[in-house]
Amino acid sequence: MKQARYYPWVVVALLWFVALLNYLDRQMLSTMRPSIQLDIRELESATNFGRLMAVFLWIYGLMSPVSGIIADKVSRKWLIIGSLFVWSGVTLLMSYATGFNQLYWLRAVMGISEALYIPAALSLIADYHSSSTRSLAVGIHMTGLYMGQALGGFGATIAAAYSWQTTFHSFGLIGVVYAVVLIFFLREKRVSAATGPLTDEEQPHFFHGLKGLLTLLPFWIILLYFSIPSIPGWAIKNWLPTLFSNSLHVPMSQAGPVATITIAASSFIGVIAGGLLSDRWVQWNVKGRVYTSAIGLGLTIPALFLLGVGHSTFFLVASAFCFGIGFGMFDGNNMPILCQFVAPRHRATAYGLMNMGGVFSGAFITNFLGKSTDAGHLGRDFALMSVVILAAVGMLLMFLRPKVKDAAD
Repeated sequence: MKQARYYPWVVVALLWFVALLNYLDRQMLSTMRPSIQLDIRELESATNFGRLMAVFLWIYGLMSPVSGIIADKVSRKWLIIGSLFVWSGVTLLMSYATGFNQLYWLRAVMGISEALYIPAALSLIADYHSSSTRSLAVGIHMTGLYMGQALGGFGATIAAAYSWQTTFHSFGLIGVVYAVVLIFFLREKRVSAATGPLTDEEQPHFFHGLKGLLTLLPFWIILLYFSIPSIPGWAIKNWLPTLFSNSLHVPMSQAGPVATITIAASSFIGVIAGGLLSDRWVQWNVKGRVYTSAIGLGLTIPALFLLGVGHSTFFLVASAFCFGIGFGMFDGNNMPILCQFVAPRHRATAYGLMNMGGVFSGAFITNFLGKSTDAGHLGRDFALMSVVILAAVGMLLMFLRPKVKDAAD
C-alpha cells in the first residue's frame, strides 16, 4: 500500500534520467562542433551545421503525431524502453562516423527514436498524477531535460580533454545499460478517468483519437500556442552557445557550459516554481494554469531582446537566466493545460501533435539561424523573436478558457 502511494513519484524519478539522456544525446553535437569539424570539414560551414541540426527536428516533428498515436494504443513502458535503447545505440554509432553524410543519417534515425519518448512519458506521468500534483510532477520531469541540456554543454569540454568520439561512445553506452534497468522497475498504468483501467475492447482505434482532436477548437489554440514559443525555445537550445561565443569572443569550450548551465539552472527554478504555483492556483481558479503559463512567457520577452543586444558576460547570463525561468514556467504547464481539454486516452496523441508543431518551428528557426550566423545577424534575430512571444501571450489570454481542472473520457 505504501509502495503504491509513492510509486507515482518513483515513475517521475525513473523517467527523469531518461529525459536527461534524451536531451544530452541530442545536445552534445551543438557544442562539439569545433572538435568534430577538425575531422569532418563540412561542419566548418554554419549552414551545413544548421542542416545537421535541422534534419533531426524535421524527422522528430514528422514522427511526433505518429508516436503519440502509438503511445495511446500500446504499452508506454516498452515504447519508452525501446526508444531509449535505439537513440542510445545511435549515439554510440556516431562515435564511429567519418563523414558528414553518416552523421546526417544517424541524426535522422535519432529523430525517429527520440520522438517516441516524450508523448509516452508525459501521458504516463499524467495518468499517475491527479490535478493536485500534475504540474509539479511534469515540471520535475522537465528538469531532467534541462539537466541533459546543461550537461550537453560539457560535450565540448569533454571532447577537448579526450575526443568527440569518446564522448558519443560513453553516453551511448550509458543509455543502453539504463534501458535494461527500466525493464525491471518501470510499470505501465492505463487509466480512463471515468471508468478505471481500460479493457482490450475499450482501447481506441488507431486514428480515433486523432480525428476527435482535430475537431476540438481549444486543441488548435493550444497547438498554435505551443508552437510559437518553440521558435525561441529551440533557438536557445541550438544556438545560445554560439551566441555566447560570438558576443563574448570566447571559445566554444567555455561558452557552451556557461550558456547551457545558465538555461538549465534557471529553467529548473521555473518549472518547480511554476508547477507549485499552477497546482495551487488551479484548485480555486480553473484558469490558474493558463495564467501561470502566461506569466512565464511574459518573462521571456525582455530576455530575448536583451540577449540579442548584450555584449557583457553579466548582461547575457542575466538575460538567459530570466528566459530560463519564464520558459520553464511555460514548459512545465503544457501537458497539464492539455489535460484540462483532452481525455486521458487521447493525451499522448494530442501531445504528439503539439510536439510536431513545436519541433517544426524549431527546425525552421535552427536552419534560419544557421544562415543568420554566417551573415553576422544572430544577435539581431534573437531580439526580434521577442515580438513573436508577445503575440503568443496575447492569444493565450484571449482565447484559451478551460472549464474543468481535469478532462474525463
